[in-house]
Amino acid sequence: MTNVLLIACGGAFGAVFRYFISIMMIQLFGSGFPFGTLLVNILGSFIMGCVYAYGQVSHLSPELKALVGVGFLGALTTFSTFSNETMLLINQAQWFKAGLNILLNLGLCLGAVYIGQQLIFSRV
Repeated sequence: MTNVLLIACGGAFGAVFRYFISIMMIQLFGSGFPFGTLLVNILGSFIMGCVYAYGQVSHLSPELKALVGVGFLGALTTFSTFSNETMLLINQAQWFKAGLNILLNLGLCLGAVYIGQQLIFSRV
């Protein structure tokens, strides 16, 4: 039961953080491209890389994994939203934006996981 509460708390913070990032990105760049989704996917991937790497080199409690890995990151990262937004761009025949969205999300998020892991591994 403790893990369920931790996941719920982490999810609440992740969802609110995602909302604020999305609003901020729309205010900065407009709504013509899903920059908010891109940014939360990059941040979530980076944090996931750090959490994973730290768990490999040190003890990471199951509670912390539940709070951050499942709760916070589960609510923060938005690959389901990414997929839907990409399909919307495709349905609108905005092929360049759809391709750019796919390439940026995959490339930058994989890079963010790698950087997060290396940041932790280099400190051990």
